[in-house]
Amino acid sequence: MNQTLLFNKNWEFSKVSGIMEDIPADFRPVDVPHDWLIYDTKNLYEDSVGWYRKRFDFDGRAEQVILRFDGVYMDVTLFVNGQETGEWKYGYSRFECDITDALTKGENEILLKVVHQAPNSRWYTGAGIYRDVWLVMRGKTYIESEGLYISTIKKNNWSLTVNTDVVSTGSVKLKHRLVDDKGHVIGEKTIVGKSDKTLTVTFSDLEPKEWHPENPYLYTLETTLFEEGSKDMSEQIRTKVGFKDIDMDPNKGLYVNGEPLKLKGVCEHHDLGTLGSAFNPHALRRRFEILKDMGVNAVRTSHNMPAKDLMDLADEMGFLIVSESFDMWERPKTEHDYARFFNDWAYRDVKSWVKRDRNHVSLLMWTIGNEIYDTHADERGLETAKKLMAYVREFDPDRNAELTIGSNYMPWENAQKVADEVKIAGYNYGEKYYQEHHKDHPDWVIYGSETASVVQSRGIYHFPYSQSVLADDDEQCSALGNSSTSWGAKSAEAIITGERDTPYSMGQFIWTGFDYIGEPTPYHTKNAYFGQIDTATFKKDSYYIYQSAWTDVKDQPVIHLFPYWDFNPGQTVDVRVATNAPEVKLFLNGKEVAETTIDHQKDTEIIPTWQIPYEEGELKAVAYNEHNEMIGESIRHSFGDARRVTLKPDKEVLQADGRDLIFVEVGTEDANSYPVENATNRVDLKVWGAGRLVGFDNGDSTDFDQYKGLSRRLFSGKAMAVIQATDESGPVNIKATSKDLDPAECELRAVPTDQPIQYEVNAGNTERRIETGQRDEVPVRKIELISSQGRYLSPEITETTVTAALYPINTSYTEVEWSVVNDAGVEATNARIEVQGADGRQVKITAKGDGPFRVRCTSKNGTDKIKLISELDMVIEGVGTAYKHPYALVSGSLYDESIGDVSNGNERGVATSRDGETIIGFHDIDFGKHGSDQITLPIFALSDDHYIIEIWEGSPKAGGTLLKEADYQKKSIWNVYQEETYTLSKRLTGITSLYFVMRAKVHLKGFYFEAMNPAFDYNRAVDADAIYGDQFEKSEKVVKNIGNNVSLVYTDVDFGDVEAKLIKIQGHSPIEKNTIHVRFETDEGETFNQVVEFTQTSSIKEKEFELEPLTGKGTLTFVFLPGSQFDFKAFQLIK
Repeated sequence: MNQTLLFNKNWEFSKVSGIMEDIPADFRPVDVPHDWLIYDTKNLYEDSVGWYRKRFDFDGRAEQVILRFDGVYMDVTLFVNGQETGEWKYGYSRFECDITDALTKGENEILLKVVHQAPNSRWYTGAGIYRDVWLVMRGKTYIESEGLYISTIKKNNWSLTVNTDVVSTGSVKLKHRLVDDKGHVIGEKTIVGKSDKTLTVTFSDLEPKEWHPENPYLYTLETTLFEEGSKDMSEQIRTKVGFKDIDMDPNKGLYVNGEPLKLKGVCEHHDLGTLGSAFNPHALRRRFEILKDMGVNAVRTSHNMPAKDLMDLADEMGFLIVSESFDMWERPKTEHDYARFFNDWAYRDVKSWVKRDRNHVSLLMWTIGNEIYDTHADERGLETAKKLMAYVREFDPDRNAELTIGSNYMPWENAQKVADEVKIAGYNYGEKYYQEHHKDHPDWVIYGSETASVVQSRGIYHFPYSQSVLADDDEQCSALGNSSTSWGAKSAEAIITGERDTPYSMGQFIWTGFDYIGEPTPYHTKNAYFGQIDTATFKKDSYYIYQSAWTDVKDQPVIHLFPYWDFNPGQTVDVRVATNAPEVKLFLNGKEVAETTIDHQKDTEIIPTWQIPYEEGELKAVAYNEHNEMIGESIRHSFGDARRVTLKPDKEVLQADGRDLIFVEVGTEDANSYPVENATNRVDLKVWGAGRLVGFDNGDSTDFDQYKGLSRRLFSGKAMAVIQATDESGPVNIKATSKDLDPAECELRAVPTDQPIQYEVNAGNTERRIETGQRDEVPVRKIELISSQGRYLSPEITETTVTAALYPINTSYTEVEWSVVNDAGVEATNARIEVQGADGRQVKITAKGDGPFRVRCTSKNGTDKIKLISELDMVIEGVGTAYKHPYALVSGSLYDESIGDVSNGNERGVATSRDGETIIGFHDIDFGKHGSDQITLPIFALSDDHYIIEIWEGSPKAGGTLLKEADYQKKSIWNVYQEETYTLSKRLTGITSLYFVMRAKVHLKGFYFEAMNPAFDYNRAVDADAIYGDQFEKSEKVVKNIGNNVSLVYTDVDFGDVEAKLIKIQGHSPIEKNTIHVRFETDEGETFNQVVEFTQTSSIKEKEFELEPLTGKGTLTFVFLPGSQFDFKAFQLIK
């Protein structure tokens, strides 16, 4: 009988750093699936070559032997007994190699070369044999690999057609049985056919239970192949089958089995956090359970072909799958990506992809690409799209799934032509075009293939909620929901309610369900911030926002109160509640402080938000149904320093199969047994017995401690330990210790499995170098700020003292840094801060101008970057206006006025719209009396194109003056600002406003001007700070007819240490000699007086004079004698 055997045991591995061809000599045993890059968080994209070796015995009886790899990343070459027997380029598609001719009877050696050359992707891919390996042994009669093609159709009743590709030297008998989940046969068909034919049977008039995401009922199709006349079967395949009827209506959206269904989807990359890309079905099942509880009913496998097990789990658990193929076609996105191989390999990859997954009832759509620039650049993109569509239809002619594409180029013509071919148009961040395109293309089915992209760090809160802040000094994003990207939604609520109110859209796939390694927008840290669940699989607050919108209150009441409750006394805290209930009340220490009602079908503000001054105690939110009956509550308690470590496993029993997993939450409690939700304690783990630690993570993108180590800080009070089974049964012991805390221990059990153990037991976490902080440490968890004069300053109270207390009080790290900032985290100009005291934990705050500001105190917590921010919000009233200073960077986030689609830029910048006009205005800029005309713009552009930026003084819509049409063009570097300096048509002085007009998308970090120093600048006479005397005339450009004892005064002239040795004067002397006194009085009171003789001229001329060297800072005065009649235009001092 033909056999397909799991072939994951007895592999060895060796890695060579760099792209080297030599076969290494040193191999070590390795667990397969395997990802070699995940073992070093500081080098996750290493250029390297992995070599896998396996020796096995072959008895010579099989007619054909095939090696099947479910996924190897990437660029693979296979050798058997030193003979090259196959290659494969793409890292995500299943492939097979026929090794029959290279085998010998007895021992054989397999050698697999895997090349990882970075960059080859926009996110973390991992490297190696990261999915299962299979050995296929066949006789002369067999079913071709993925040779079953099953399709269903519903008219009155259901029918099921099975096409089977059979290879044989003679006639065969093929038997199919359709069995329900109770083992009852509901249909049976037998067919006899000749060799090398596709044998087709149809089951008609079936009345099955239909498959639906809410009721994923599955049948089993048993397919058995016999050589004709033989009772011995040659091969048997069991395939899970479901019956679902899909209708995609351009005006009504998606219907499943005749009922409307909105896609409540997530996009998912393939890594499993601390496990890397090495696939584990238990880890994925747990993730799917978390998503299911959130209300998710669909998954987009962005941006690649998924694991086979993912499709199996989706069938079983009830997820609709949008299966994606490629992130690039012919035009690369990174230097070494799949575009190198696309033209030669795309057909083979599509064939593998479609044939493998076409029978899955969970499959909803094939997507032929994501954000493909080819579809925008020229007509060839359309040709390639048609080619890929033809490839898919060749292997799925019955349309088990429809074709689509996910595009961020939908505003433009070429991409629209592609959409017009597929007809099912996936929009990446294009919701604003839905209405227009729905009208213009009434036959298109529209959905959000990628939406949201709101970023958040679990348990980190940047106040206030009303201020959108993408990036801050701690390299975290606010879990309040106020960290939006330039291309994404303004908030989770906006994307939820927008989709709710678009009946013709099929739904959406938010970016993303889980955080993933790579793409750490807006920073250059380790992992993404986009998920609703972090890499350690802890839920963020945003998870509950979606859950409250995607679940029914009658079936699953949801109420989640955030943030945690431990802040500075009196600090204004934005308190939010995610609930699907129609009414919620808020209580602080037993007193009702707020209440609201919510119409979840109509309201846009579906997450109640209140500003509550912090006071220690209990904060509680209570949810009520439409009958005013309490249906749930969520409580937050104030807490103190951690006293003990806690361990909470998600289950207590492991199957001793070498692969099963238990996830153990590591946390702490205070003296009152409340969880310490901002704890940062370092925890050390020890695991022994019939289990092993295979991953340790806390979800913190800034923490580079090793996933495969034994020690890690808690992040926002938590970390996750992943325990894996061995091949032995018995107790599994875990001990967690932390400096100065009571330890925690728990005992789990591994029980014998009734299945063969087909996985090695080699890997396990080991002692690793500490990257964040140090081994024996007590990190800071909280900086408490207290103001001696409260939070309000005025003309009567212009100063206050703010003191910082660090917790735990025995922290290892006592240094803090102070600043005053605005709500966006940018330096505030309306208050001054002065550090006092030897320990640096006290500051004096002085009012300078009206408005709100925040006293900020930060700790690097034993690292070289800020890790912890504490702020106390304050207000100044009645002191006067505070102005922006243009001679340091004026952050883009400080704009006062905007027209068009404006969003957060990276590094506190501002991002403009990618189409249409954007105007950004900055008011109250104080250029001072000298002013400047030299502006520098730090810009991150998304391409190498030319970008025209208009710079205006005053509003372009209200009589402003155009100062410059700046042409910006540099080679784009992703997420990197590059500066360009421009000269404006006039020097800006005094207090004025500046506007920027753009008609394409750029990120503007801000702007700054070069301060003009009159000491060595060209200075006009009419611009003197003071002119006094008996006789002179001041025209637009010249001071004329200077007569009796006239002086022109220039203050704040600063030579510094540079000597001024010459002076050039532009003027007209009608008399033979004009004696001019050049007087310089320093700030220290010294006076230097020199005389120059400007001889007669017929008109304004420039003359140069030597001076005794002038240095320092002071006032420069030109004194003219009686009767001079001099016309003075300008002067310049020369070094």
